[in-house]
Amino acid sequence: MSNSTIFLSIIIALFFAVYGIQCLRSPFMIKEFVRYGMNDSLRKLTGITQLLGACGLVAGLYISIIGFFAAAGLSFMMLIAFITRLKIRDSLNQALPSFFFMTVNGYLAIRYLMLLLNDL
Repeated sequence: MSNSTIFLSIIIALFFAVYGIQCLRSPFMIKEFVRYGMNDSLRKLTGITQLLGACGLVAGLYISIIGFFAAAGLSFMMLIAFITRLKIRDSLNQALPSFFFMTVNGYLAIRYLMLLLNDL
């Protein structure tokens, strides 16, 4: 596994762990999900999924298939977030972080997939 994959996995896992905790606990995030038109159950599910994705990225450093599914899942989640931001007409600056995290997680998913294919 390359150093860039290790570095990105750890950094992205930290971001999603922090964001997952904020999603579960922050009054700001409660208001944001209302603004997105999403209910409280979806906010909690999102936070838990982000925490699981962060753990999956770390576990992926040892078990590539877990890293692949974690990165692919987080990339898909960020695609939905990006579409949501566009749908509610947020500014480009507000939408860009979700696009960035979608792209980085997509890159990580491809890197983990390549590791899996090399092991065959």
